[in-house]
Amino acid sequence: MLQTKSADTMLNGAHAIAQEMRRTEGPSYEALMLLTRARNEAYAEAARGDLGRGLNLLNDALSQVPQSHDLLSDMAALLLAAGEHAHATTYATRALAITPTHGPSLYTLAFSLAAQGHTDRAIQALKELCSDGPARDNLLQEAPDLEPLIALELERLEAL
Repeated sequence: MLQTKSADTMLNGAHAIAQEMRRTEGPSYEALMLLTRARNEAYAEAARGDLGRGLNLLNDALSQVPQSHDLLSDMAALLLAAGEHAHATTYATRALAITPTHGPSLYTLAFSLAAQGHTDRAIQALKELCSDGPARDNLLQEAPDLEPLIALELERLEAL
């Protein structure tokens, strides 16, 4: 277990999320706020240059809330950034199994597949993000800064 105060706070938050979700049989406002705080702490660790610690924090939270598509998607994104493309694909796929129209997960899936040479599958995912529909709408709502990269990657892959 990590030995920092922020990591301990994060892990306690993950336990609180799980307890609250069991108590209410679903995510309450309080559980969602704890989940958001946990995700933010993981990204803050990664931004400070400690990608491993960010991944550990997300993994700890996932041990408490394994069906959180947000945590799975965040894990996939950090793994993609770390160059762990096969693992990024796995986590993105798990997130999409829970929420099939989650745009950021589909984005991560496309880029991790492309990095592994699975061009056809990556193109398929990118085309879904380029087409009007729920996945594109979700991406534009949650991560609009990713949109310009989709067309560029699709063009690159189609030229191969």
